[in-house]
Amino acid sequence: MTVRRCAAALAAATAVLGGAAPAAFADGTPPPAAVPPGLYGTKDPQYDGVFRQSLAFLAQEKANVRPAEQAVAWLTGQQCADGSFMSFRADTTKACDATKLDTNATSAAVQALVAVGGHTDAVKKGITWLKSVQQDDGGWPYTPGMGGSDANSTGIVIGALAAAGEKPAEVKSAKGGKSPFDALLTFALPCDDPAGAGAFAFQPDPKTQKLYANADATAAAVTGALGKGLTATAGQADTKGTACEKAATPEQAAHNGAAYLAKTLAPTGFLKSAMPGATDQPDFGNTADAVVALAADGMAQQAKASADWLSKNATAWAKENGPAAYAQLIFAADATGADPKNFGGTNLIQSLNATGPAPRAASSPAAPAAESKEKKNDGISVWWIVGVGLVAGIGVGFLISGRKKNQQL
Repeated sequence: MTVRRCAAALAAATAVLGGAAPAAFADGTPPPAAVPPGLYGTKDPQYDGVFRQSLAFLAQEKANVRPAEQAVAWLTGQQCADGSFMSFRADTTKACDATKLDTNATSAAVQALVAVGGHTDAVKKGITWLKSVQQDDGGWPYTPGMGGSDANSTGIVIGALAAAGEKPAEVKSAKGGKSPFDALLTFALPCDDPAGAGAFAFQPDPKTQKLYANADATAAAVTGALGKGLTATAGQADTKGTACEKAATPEQAAHNGAAYLAKTLAPTGFLKSAMPGATDQPDFGNTADAVVALAADGMAQQAKASADWLSKNATAWAKENGPAAYAQLIFAADATGADPKNFGGTNLIQSLNATGPAPRAASSPAAPAAESKEKKNDGISVWWIVGVGLVAGIGVGFLISGRKKNQQL
């Protein structure tokens, strides 16, 4: 909600630490100096601070957990004067850098603040800014003014519009009168494409304008075409199977994209990393996003099969990569009816809570103690990020990787 994204910036795992020391995490352990007070996760937030905070809030909302006031204040404090968000503002006393405004971070923050409640003005400002930077084709790029619209950014903006009570189909460009759904349809591959029938591309190839299938972009576009957001829940059963049909409507394009994902996932249960040399290496984050997309389209059986695979294989990845990774698994569990409190033996909610300030309220009175025990025994390690210019990096998920690709252009 790409951050999808086809490629990311430098690894946060290798970032240089620095800055003021933040408040203790839920188990009392002080986080590294680079992490500002109130922020979830332990790594340099330069490329994903707002996004990971927003995903954490959205996942907590699924379990009726209220984030700490300090955590919410950190997110609202990141908003720029015009309503937009950057990936991260190190100094909020300075005006935002117009070259770093981020449609993906803004859209995620809008959805998170709607979920938290009580921030109507901030939500309205965010939506107003998103509308103001809509492109002529009806879509959005990662950074306004830097490149054309892409499927990932357009999909996540649709989720923000819907969360804020807007009707995405009625949000049209000032020049051309195009809606976000019009833009998404331009990224859909036709059914006769031999390599990616029904899939979505991130963007047309800049030289040839040809569309190339991208599973990360497809997951984002499917949920967007259905008018849903990052926490999309299961939709009505899709009885069309995995056949591709000529898409004239967003719903038809969503079916085709979900069919492509189902067929791609069928052999192994997971999507493979696009990192060079990473032959058949699972991409946990993008797989989780694909599960949500399949469930949203109503392909419950296919979604459950991959959710089961994640429950058996992805919890170590989440522990290594932090709050957004836990959130992605929580979204996948919720969309398929799995229990996020016992996902492959891991309580994802407690594990997520332990990566930031202790929440104000949790679904279970015993949660804080359990969080402390889990954190003490297992630890919460580094936040991940994929390499510069690479497509849909390892385990990042369509919400973080794709947004970063556009940033690098």
